[in-house]
Amino acid sequence: MDNRARAFVYAFLSRLFQKELGTKEIEDLKTNPDLLTTIGEDAKNYILQKDTKELEDELNIDFNSLFVVNSQPVESLVVDSTGEILVGLQNPVMFFYFENGYEIDMNKTEILAPDHLCIEFGFMQNLAFKDEDRVAKRFLQNHLLQWVPPYLIGIQKAATTPFYKDVCDFTIDYLFSDYEQLAEEVEDDGV
Repeated sequence: MDNRARAFVYAFLSRLFQKELGTKEIEDLKTNPDLLTTIGEDAKNYILQKDTKELEDELNIDFNSLFVVNSQPVESLVVDSTGEILVGLQNPVMFFYFENGYEIDMNKTEILAPDHLCIEFGFMQNLAFKDEDRVAKRFLQNHLLQWVPPYLIGIQKAATTPFYKDVCDFTIDYLFSDYEQLAEEVEDDGV
């Protein structure tokens, strides 16, 4: 997969974990059965067989239950037993951004944690656009693969819609697949 396609996937994942899907996003999914098939057959059948308004209601409830009320996809909350969101350069993800010359403007997002999954996926999108495969591989290895798979495996059990169950599987599979591809293409730099 080329970096443009990788950037698209990371942008899509970033949006999925940012907030609940609205009418436009659901309609976009309904008109893209190939994308739905890639996410998962159960998700495809679920999205294509239901009314948009009904989907919007069900997906809103499931998203907020999974990623807002009961748990939040924030790396420092998942990996740090104190249950605190680390801020500034004491946050390992923020330090990684800084160390690699990236500034994350938290004023341009409703998300308040620099290590929220949608921000991390946005970072991966940016790396793909800039062909920074070595940095992307390190970020996957040192951050995303350390916490996202176990987090999504746990979350998946609580999902009530086939869409979010399949999104969890798709995301895990994609992260491992992307890492394997990058590992083949990028020389190991000892990190």
